[in-house]
Amino acid sequence: MAETKTTVTAAAAKTTTTSHQPKKSSNVFAALAVPICLVIGILFYAFVLGSPANFQGGVVGGHPVEEGIGKWFGTVYMGGYVVPVLISVLLICLTFVIERFLYLSKAKGKFSGAELVRKVQYHLANKNVDAALAECDKQQGSVGNVIKAGLKKYKEMITNTELDTDQKILTIKNEIEETTALELPMMEKNLVFLSTIASIATLLGLFGTVLGMIRAFASMATGGAPDSAQLAGGISEALINTALGIGTSAVSIIMYNYFTTNIDSITYAIDESGFTLTQSFAANHK
Repeated sequence: MAETKTTVTAAAAKTTTTSHQPKKSSNVFAALAVPICLVIGILFYAFVLGSPANFQGGVVGGHPVEEGIGKWFGTVYMGGYVVPVLISVLLICLTFVIERFLYLSKAKGKFSGAELVRKVQYHLANKNVDAALAECDKQQGSVGNVIKAGLKKYKEMITNTELDTDQKILTIKNEIEETTALELPMMEKNLVFLSTIASIATLLGLFGTVLGMIRAFASMATGGAPDSAQLAGGISEALINTALGIGTSAVSIIMYNYFTTNIDSITYAIDESGFTLTQSFAANHK
């Protein structure tokens, strides 16, 4: 009889911990952002950097004007056909930086996860689960969402008479883990674009650099005195692509590390909250 009862309660525990279903999320934002940034990058290169006003005599591809913003625009335009690709990659990087910054700012909530955990600890020590739930509603972040799900299961287990204490703790723990499994992918979403750009931007810059050096040495291999204008143009093309590639890669790496650090701090607060709930239940509801 004892073995039969254990089997039934274990099955009941398993049933209560599978209430969460994975969310299917289509990344419409990324599907739209990437081609839009590519189009903007190409148009910016053709009509802004390649404006006749940026070149002496209005001859596109000639010598850039000697002063003003047009001098810089004309110089960058001389970087060649890899430049619009690099500009597009930079725009994609900035787009996802802004998107992740806004999302993670929301995920952090109105106050820190560590502060929420301390408040929940205080209310649970006083056996006031409803007050702890109210604090989660005030926080409005990922940590608050996870703790709220755990607290609801916590409150349910207090009145549960079918499971023993260890099974109740396991049920609460599973609820927290399932909610965490739904929150973390949303925080890490689109970071793959930043990590990819960190590598691709440098490679694209090097590709443009190689093309520029080929152009430079080709001008020296024509026989006779080398064409100084073509030589300077090739070297300029090489350096412009290198600068754009390295700059874009640096921005991507810095922001990727910034976001992962923020996600780690949120994850730590979530882990701490799970430990708090299980330890509190074990101490107050034996």
